[in-house]
Amino acid sequence: MHTRTELLQADITSVEVDAIVNAANNALLGGGGVDGAIHRAAGKELLDACRLIGGCPTGEARIKPGFNLPAKYVIHTVGPVWRGGKNNEDALLESCYLESLKLAVSHNCNTVAFPNISTGVYGFPKERAAEIAIKSVLTFLQTSPLPKKVIFVCFGHENAELYGRLLGKTTR
Repeated sequence: MHTRTELLQADITSVEVDAIVNAANNALLGGGGVDGAIHRAAGKELLDACRLIGGCPTGEARIKPGFNLPAKYVIHTVGPVWRGGKNNEDALLESCYLESLKLAVSHNCNTVAFPNISTGVYGFPKERAAEIAIKSVLTFLQTSPLPKKVIFVCFGHENAELYGRLLGKTTR
């Protein structure tokens, strides 16, 4: 168990942290799932700000203000679409977590909340994605004093149980 990680079953748009991570699409202009929920909660200003970015390649991340969210920032990262595991999906997903954490550090974020990246319509196997997420975050935290707390936010009970088992934690 790691003292700088936490598990929460909740809607990520309601979490009060310095930065929430958005499982975005390449256009960064909103969509379904977590992406749509974050854009709706943040308001039109987030969409306007994202239009100025011009998109984001898979495995990379971009940061914008949180606008109407309780988070100061939204870090948009584009996870890989699952294509059977032979198209660099694991490395691209790991990159999503690491690039998001690097942006959080560069913006002095003490607290960061991650959703379950790529496990919705992108079809990444949930347990494999959770293992990559946890390993990436724990490895990063070993060498960085920030963020002080990383929260894995699971919307559904199934993912919360999965992360709880892998982290050795219970949800709050």
